[in-house]
Amino acid sequence: MADKPLVIVTETLDARPARWLEERVQLQWCRHDQPEFPGLLARAQGLVVRTYTQVNATLLAQAPVLKVVGRAGVGLDNIDVPACRHRGVEVVYTPDANTQAVVEYVLGLMLDALRPRTNLPAGASAQQFHSLRQTEVGRQLDELTLGVLGFGRIGKRIGQVAHAIGMKVLVNDLLPESQLRKAVDYPFAYVAKAELYQGSDILTVHVDGRPQNRHLIEAAVLGQLKPACLFINAARGMLVDNAALAAWAAKAASTGGRAILDVHEPEPPPPDYPLNGLPNVRLLPHLASRTDRALENMSWVVRDVLAVLEGARPQFPAP
Repeated sequence: MADKPLVIVTETLDARPARWLEERVQLQWCRHDQPEFPGLLARAQGLVVRTYTQVNATLLAQAPVLKVVGRAGVGLDNIDVPACRHRGVEVVYTPDANTQAVVEYVLGLMLDALRPRTNLPAGASAQQFHSLRQTEVGRQLDELTLGVLGFGRIGKRIGQVAHAIGMKVLVNDLLPESQLRKAVDYPFAYVAKAELYQGSDILTVHVDGRPQNRHLIEAAVLGQLKPACLFINAARGMLVDNAALAAWAAKAASTGGRAILDVHEPEPPPPDYPLNGLPNVRLLPHLASRTDRALENMSWVVRDVLAVLEGARPQFPAP
């Protein structure tokens, strides 16, 4: 094993990619908060992380021979890419690994909210049966307008699905309209942010975690939403001003406004999280990418980790 490079995995990897990597390197599993981590890091040439390991200047200062950091996932919010480059450390990731999983999940959240489906209790009476049929009346998605804030891989795919089932799709993104239209083959309306917020029956957010996007969804934005808007965040917790959303939700409870959050800042949410206990806010434990296929896809970042260690060009270097 002495001639094989040391690679540390700080969180989790699926079994097949883990076995594949273990056959080719000296593999060590160690959380970043364990006492033995600094000693291993001092000798490691590779590091594989997921969500909760912060790769920053402090960590890099303890890793004198590190060559590559693999992020088993899509976002690079927990990795200081410029600091890595300054140290000559390559960063690789899996940009399209969970697109399908997240799109299916967001569609499911929309249906959960708008097409209630309560199980018939065992031995239900005729009165209970007919009562549920009277009260469980939803809205069809093809009557509604979906606003997509952030038209990257996931935003484009969500727009495609929404169009396929008859929804009108509004889009806002940093990229110019002409570039976005070349990337898809379905119609959408490219609008300014204000029009997006004011015109959406459902608003789903899919922007990245750059610092300027912190609290992108704040009081002034929320004040522009339709009274019965459904707001969904399955992207990043830092995008939302929690206190502002709590205030909006309290006011919107009487008009049908709702929010569904799969991601939070911080994670897990603390006991004093402002959104706890609000009847029109649904909180979920960061499940959007949790499918067997997506988790394995993300774990295959190990291919690019090994490529860098062998002096080859990785397929998915950080942008």
